[in-house]
Amino acid sequence: MTDFAALARDALSACGLSMRAAARALNYDPAYLSRVLGGKQPPSRQLAEGLDRITDSGGRLAAQVVGYGATSVARDHADPIAVELAHMRSSVAHFLDHDNLYGGDTVAAAAVQVWRAGQRRLDRGSLPEGVTREYLAAVAEVAQVAGWLLFDADQQDASRAAFLESHMLARHAGDRSKQWFALDMLAMQNVERHRTGETLRIADELLSQAKLPPRVALLARVRRARALALAGCRRQALDDLDAVSVGLGDSLNPRDPSWTWWVNEQEAAGQRGDALLALGDSQAAVPSLQRACELAGAFRPDGRGVFYYRVSLLSAYARTRAWMEYESTLLSVLPLLETIGSGRNRRRFRSLMHEIARDTETPAWVVDLMRSAEPETVQPGGRAC
Repeated sequence: MTDFAALARDALSACGLSMRAAARALNYDPAYLSRVLGGKQPPSRQLAEGLDRITDSGGRLAAQVVGYGATSVARDHADPIAVELAHMRSSVAHFLDHDNLYGGDTVAAAAVQVWRAGQRRLDRGSLPEGVTREYLAAVAEVAQVAGWLLFDADQQDASRAAFLESHMLARHAGDRSKQWFALDMLAMQNVERHRTGETLRIADELLSQAKLPPRVALLARVRRARALALAGCRRQALDDLDAVSVGLGDSLNPRDPSWTWWVNEQEAAGQRGDALLALGDSQAAVPSLQRACELAGAFRPDGRGVFYYRVSLLSAYARTRAWMEYESTLLSVLPLLETIGSGRNRRRFRSLMHEIARDTETPAWVVDLMRSAEPETVQPGGRAC
């Protein structure tokens, strides 16, 4: 991707933007952007589109990414294994782009299909000598993406199975980066399902490893903090989250895997907000969740991330009885329900609506607003007005 890197550097230079300024504007990890601009790592489609936007390049950079994938497949058309590898890699980028915009519901099944096709090839043992490890790593990555999309679609048992399979494949491939990723995803899902003991064991296992890249260590501390918050261990949880916030500026390291690009201020703020909600300190959670929502909106104004943080904000506003803020946030969430298919976030939203409607201290006008705005979520009779 040296052509892309050169074009991107020229575009930033022409606009007078430094690499760090671009990273801040796009809410990307500067280390990741540095690797892309240095030609050491291929860009994602969303990064290319973001760079097009801030440099006013008219789609030239995004076209480079699309062209690269198409050329690779055409060049390797005579080699079915190469075609499969190229398809897996391009599918990963497409699935993640779609998820960031619209959620994982509609693409989860397609990701599972690509993963299972690769798995069948591995099970047949029909790979040519010399490509097995590369193929194992590619299937491990697709399994990770399938696991994430299933998680977002709220198919939790299937998601866990995909993460476990991904970890095994990455171990067979000798790919430590993907092993760390699979473990982090398992810890994330355990937080969602309130499996605090397993989350803490995974975090401790990661943190005990020698030469763990800094950003992977930060993620392990995030997962540990969330588990501790669920267990009511306030001081220990906030100590870990404080260390994560401080470490964001100090942890840029060439050893950080490319997938850690999203370990940024948005992630730190959102995790702190959710941890404070779990600890019952909704008032303190509000500024962190507002900041996470602001940063998510700068990345994808109407994307899944904004949906997630607004639901968390709704919870914080309801628990602090900030009903005017609750109203405006609820009205901003409703249009997202029409475009974002994220079973996990819809479940969070529905559960919150039911909880608020059943609360006898909720003003009648708030319940009426919820019923008129989303009648299928808040049924009449859920609370006596």
